[in-house]
Amino acid sequence: MIRSAAFKAMPARAIVPALARGYANLPLSVPITLPNGLKYEQPTGLFINNEFVYPAQKKSFTVISPSTEEEVAQVYEALEEDVDTAVQAAQTAFDGGWSGADPSVRAKALNKIADLVEENAELFASIEAFDNGKSISNARGDIALSVGCFRTTAGWADKITGSVVETGESHFNFTRREPLGVCGQIIPWNFPLLMFTWKVAPALATNNTIVLKTSETTPLSALYLCKLLQENNVLPPGVLNVINGFGKTTGNAITDHPLIKKVAFTGSTATGKMIMQKCSSTLKKVTLELGGKSPHIVFDDANIDVAIQNVITGIFYNSGEVCCAGSRLYIQEGIYDEFVKKFVAAADAVKVGNPFDEEVLQGAQNSQMQLDKILKFIKIGKEEGATVLSGGERAEGKGFFIKPTVFGDVHEDMRVVREEIFGPVVTVHKFKTVDEVVKLANDSEYGLAAGIQSTNVNTCIDVSRRLKAGTIWVNTYNDFHPMVPFGGFGSSGMGREMGAAVLDNYTQVKAVRMALH
Repeated sequence: MIRSAAFKAMPARAIVPALARGYANLPLSVPITLPNGLKYEQPTGLFINNEFVYPAQKKSFTVISPSTEEEVAQVYEALEEDVDTAVQAAQTAFDGGWSGADPSVRAKALNKIADLVEENAELFASIEAFDNGKSISNARGDIALSVGCFRTTAGWADKITGSVVETGESHFNFTRREPLGVCGQIIPWNFPLLMFTWKVAPALATNNTIVLKTSETTPLSALYLCKLLQENNVLPPGVLNVINGFGKTTGNAITDHPLIKKVAFTGSTATGKMIMQKCSSTLKKVTLELGGKSPHIVFDDANIDVAIQNVITGIFYNSGEVCCAGSRLYIQEGIYDEFVKKFVAAADAVKVGNPFDEEVLQGAQNSQMQLDKILKFIKIGKEEGATVLSGGERAEGKGFFIKPTVFGDVHEDMRVVREEIFGPVVTVHKFKTVDEVVKLANDSEYGLAAGIQSTNVNTCIDVSRRLKAGTIWVNTYNDFHPMVPFGGFGSSGMGREMGAAVLDNYTQVKAVRMALH
């Protein structure tokens, strides 16, 4: 496991403090040359009413590349008055015709967005790798899934139907599924364009309008997509508004705004609880995709080589910055020694470094803050008595890189076992029986995902039924499909992304009962 020597130096720019903020008269777009040579024009403003605009106070903040620790660009920050401007634009668009837009119009728009992302797939993947720090291979997978999600959701646009309810001959009863209105959406930094897709696509398919806040560390891909939408006249003005900013200012303004009828949030459980509490005062509809501490169970009869690859994907994919990461690894005693030996060797072999190196699996952590958090948890694990079997330290050189870390000799009450780390850190546990491991797996406040590795179909079905999690992966992991819903139990949130279930998040049912004379 070595950092790539092929990492090309960026043009010389001063290293700046993470997320430096200030007031400046900056342009609304800047040219950027990515490390792989791709060049493009990056918007920096707020996207409101199909225009890139300055915020009222022209406040901005710095975006840092995690792999170089250097400035990428400065983008403008929305404050409360700017959020209100965006909401007013969204409300005008909703009232002005989008709420009744024909299904074919919505489907056409969503398919056009899919086309634009697909046509610019390599550029989007490169922006994600540079802005987020993830490997280019991981980023390409994100973009492909985004395209699939837009296309699949386009297919739902003409399938939002009501029903006739039979109550006898004296009345005629029917239901309609109607849009909510202006939806506020707050997305995280770990999958910038994919989380944009998961939020925006179903809201558009169901006739809603949108005010979306990007993450302050990864705003670039969403803004660039808005540029493409503007240039191609994909949506009417005000239907989609994208703003940059921070949770305590921009995010709070979204959750507090009286015209916003629904808030969709992906992020930490702590923040999700605060959002739910704030939205309760105006009874906004809320969907929350939150944290996790997912168990990954390997039974004696598993194909060891396949299982190890699935475990590697489960914890080191996207630098471990995945809410559903398989961070608690349970291995049955019959194969424990053999499996751990091979898994540790595989973890040691994971290539960490330059996100643009095609052989790199694990890129940089997203920010200095996230790096420090992960390193703190590694220190806690050591202090609690866990044994470092692999990694356990920062990788050498510039950039927010951490070696893939495997902890052994753990017990269930350790903080590294119970708390979400959100990084490439996994704990290894031994178990004897099915009943034992089910109890251990379910001993968590979270319930986002779980993994099962076994060649016994009866075991797979039985254990998948007993595990308390919203997604169960069997002989695979971190394996998403646009038709399959995703969401959690317990402290992992409420509501679902993707699949038919997501339509319930963005519609409300109206019943009509007519007396017949």
